[in-house]
Amino acid sequence: GFSSKTQIETYGIERFNQKCRRSVSQHIKEWEKLTERIGFWVDLDHPYITLDNDYIESCWWLIKQLWDKGLIYQGYKVTPHCPRCGTSLSSHEVALGYKDTLDPSVYVKFRLISPGSGRPEVHRRLCSGRLQPSAFSLQPPPVYFLAWTTTPWTLPGNTALAVAPDAQYAVVALGKERLILAETQVANVLEGEYEVIDRVRGDEIVGLEYEPLFRPDMPAERLGVGHDIGREELPETYPLISGDFVSLEEGTGIVHIAPAFGEVDYEAGLANRLYLVQPVDPQGRVTGSYSFAGLFVKDADTGIINDLRSRGQLHRLETIRHTYPFCWRCETALLYYAKPSWYIKTTAVKDKLIARNREINWYPEHIKHGRFGDWLQNNVDWAFSRERYWGTPLPIWRCEACGETECIGGFEELKNKTGVSGIKDGSDFHRPYMDEITFTCRCGRPMRRLPEVIDCWFDSGAMPFAQWHYPFENQSLRSDGRFPADFICEAVDQTRGWFYSLHALSVCLFDQPCFRNVICLGHILDGEGEKMSKSKGNVVEPWQVIQSHGADALRWYLITSSPPGEVRRFSTDAIVESMRRFLLRLWNTYSFFVTYANIDKFDPHFQSAAGSPGWGGGLSTSDYRLSSLDRWIISELNQLINEVTHSLERYDATGAGRKIEGFVDDLSNWYIRRSRRRFWKSENDADKQAVYATLYQCLTILARLLAPLTPFIAEEMYQNLVCSRYPEAPRSVHLTDFPTADQARIDAGLSVDTQLVMKVAHIGRSARSKAGIKVRQPLSKAVVKVKTKAEGEGLRRLEHQILDELNVKALMVITDEAELVDFEVKPSPRLGPRYGREIVRISAALAQLDPREVVSKVRTGSEVQVSGYGLLPEDILISTRAKPGYAIAEDGGYLVGVTTEISPDLADEGLARELVHRLQTMRRSAGFDIADYIQTYYQGGATIQQVMKRFALYIKQETLSRELTEGAPPDGVYLEQHKIDGNEVVLGVRRVTGDW
Repeated sequence: GFSSKTQIETYGIERFNQKCRRSVSQHIKEWEKLTERIGFWVDLDHPYITLDNDYIESCWWLIKQLWDKGLIYQGYKVTPHCPRCGTSLSSHEVALGYKDTLDPSVYVKFRLISPGSGRPEVHRRLCSGRLQPSAFSLQPPPVYFLAWTTTPWTLPGNTALAVAPDAQYAVVALGKERLILAETQVANVLEGEYEVIDRVRGDEIVGLEYEPLFRPDMPAERLGVGHDIGREELPETYPLISGDFVSLEEGTGIVHIAPAFGEVDYEAGLANRLYLVQPVDPQGRVTGSYSFAGLFVKDADTGIINDLRSRGQLHRLETIRHTYPFCWRCETALLYYAKPSWYIKTTAVKDKLIARNREINWYPEHIKHGRFGDWLQNNVDWAFSRERYWGTPLPIWRCEACGETECIGGFEELKNKTGVSGIKDGSDFHRPYMDEITFTCRCGRPMRRLPEVIDCWFDSGAMPFAQWHYPFENQSLRSDGRFPADFICEAVDQTRGWFYSLHALSVCLFDQPCFRNVICLGHILDGEGEKMSKSKGNVVEPWQVIQSHGADALRWYLITSSPPGEVRRFSTDAIVESMRRFLLRLWNTYSFFVTYANIDKFDPHFQSAAGSPGWGGGLSTSDYRLSSLDRWIISELNQLINEVTHSLERYDATGAGRKIEGFVDDLSNWYIRRSRRRFWKSENDADKQAVYATLYQCLTILARLLAPLTPFIAEEMYQNLVCSRYPEAPRSVHLTDFPTADQARIDAGLSVDTQLVMKVAHIGRSARSKAGIKVRQPLSKAVVKVKTKAEGEGLRRLEHQILDELNVKALMVITDEAELVDFEVKPSPRLGPRYGREIVRISAALAQLDPREVVSKVRTGSEVQVSGYGLLPEDILISTRAKPGYAIAEDGGYLVGVTTEISPDLADEGLARELVHRLQTMRRSAGFDIADYIQTYYQGGATIQQVMKRFALYIKQETLSRELTEGAPPDGVYLEQHKIDGNEVVLGVRRVTGDW
């Protein structure tokens, strides 16, 4: 409930820090629970903890190394200061907290009263002359410099105005006043009736002096070049100075300067020996005797504006929406505030920071020289001290007499200092205990620790060393593989946070990168693309997603939905779609194997020819006589291992996941679908063993490939498929070796042929759909037009797959589509304007030519002679239509046609397939197990009876029917009535029990 540092000090630093320590550990168990549930692989039993004494000591050692290199200094600079936290923020902390906000936009009049060190003639010129024509007065008109600001609270600290020396400034008569502002901004700023009566250059008015808006009742520091030169009474006037930073694109071209606020203002103060007036305390409250004193600066804006209005010095008031920095911790508006702070001189190693970044692999790569590279190019010194109570104490002691400072690099060094006192055995190395330790300066007086603590980003950047208590322990850290890190991973905002602090400290200390690879993730947005916010009510709680869909579903979606660096739109609908597309398909494939393997009592125990057990690399299939389909999926599996390994070695988890997803799709929708009959209808036991062994190998290797991506499903599959059969196998999939490909099993030619078969099957099904013919209806022939003879040979080798997929009796492969289609050629409409009436004769002549020859010439880019005219290929339109008796479809230069005539025999076979389909559906509806045998009853007309008898063996085999019985079934039989191709039929099924 505290809102100020004073309350903390009244409460007591010791008690406050005890509460901080308890707060740190308050949610550890909940964090560990979530960490374990999402499968985040970290050592929860041995975490590094930044508040431990060993960690703090390593941080001290790091600071001492930087101190000895001359990279630590104390500077009196303007820093982004949080008035609530009471401390400065580093540049990379500021980058975390920008927001759009509404602020006052104020145009203020500063009255010219003295020529100062400027030209007296310019002063006389500005203060004399006529008024606006409508005004009349015997008194000389008041002259004002018009300045603009969006931070009225800084106006009490104003001690100068800046103008652009080369710019043209207009002297404008407005009512009874004269206003001076940049000529380019007059029309943008002034309203009503005004007249430009004179013009001056910026350098002509430099040195003129104006009356201060506010007069503090205390002395102020006057700044020098690089040092402070004491406190003085404030003068009666402030000067106009020259500034190359003055913008002529917004405001008035005259900038109000308050050296206590803003880095540019402070530098201008140093260069021009301005006064530093600080009317705001560290808590952000206005001080002094003003009517608005005691208010927080943002609240004081209104009082300041009213004060200026009452004195006639407010010209115009508006509001502006702009981007402003807020504290990333407490969301308080930051103040750019001049005060002393300790810095790491990172600008001194800027070139090294950039050079070592070139050695790091960034994913995505554009961040390397983009967001991160730009940050390094524009590097500023790191303000790393904080005026806080809880944190790593700054290890710098200063003599209260002579001002000598000393940096301490470790606790033993501190204990051995001359005259040391205040050290307690086993004490906590935080405030206030460290504040009590003193030692003797060379001058004989006590040295006391400076009260600041260290920026928490320094703690995080020190992690590679401090977690190992380096160099006090683990001196081999830099040679034993623990440093630099192989890779780190965080969100894109850490380019200016953790990524930077790690890189900066490592380069400053050792002139080498801290990490070799970094995965930089985009932010997670809601389903509409909006940033998640509690105030908007669009935050998704991780536990809700995990409990509804599982951790693997969340992991898979985040890994595969988009590459690193890109934002991710998150919604539960997207999770469900991701599950459907991959995880459920994988689980169904796995369940299919388990179901049938248990039915057939498949035993994976065996030694391959190479002598390796099944769990070593997935069950080897080298001893089986594999079909072309088996050899193809084994080839794809080994190619998948290559591709996933290559992707993960490049830290491309998205690419690896998508490759696996594609393989599982082929495994399910092609291999298993093409192999279903082999699992439970094959009369060839060797063939059945081969298909089981092949699928077993695919699933066990998939479990190992998926282990880094979906660790829980991978573990479930491995435990059931491997550990239940091989007690000697590693007890977890995560303790096995990552698969290695058997390059000899990769058959590139077979892969190409099968991909073409899959494409032809897709096109052929489209042709059937165009003709309105169901896939279960057999057809006499399919004709496939391919591009090359080699492709035709590949299709011939896998002909049986095409025949089965398209449900045709024969396959014809051609390279000339003229066997499938008729061509029609006619002139392009664009020829009309060129040939006029002749186009009729050209069309008639073109129709007389052999269309196949015309098509051949057009496709080879040759000219076609028609009625004495040479037509170019683009002058001729070609259309195709299927030859009679065919339905065709085309895609990517491939053409597939299927015959459309259905003979009585084909019609009967189609009816038999439809009957099987109905009976299979009835089995499921009746709740029969997949291996249950049934007795089938049927009642129908002559066609139904004929088909049931003719295809009895086929129907029995497909439906596991012991008998097909014609007639009314007995009671207790599951019945359904169907109409198939106009044939009424009643079907009944009953489970067969006992010894048939």
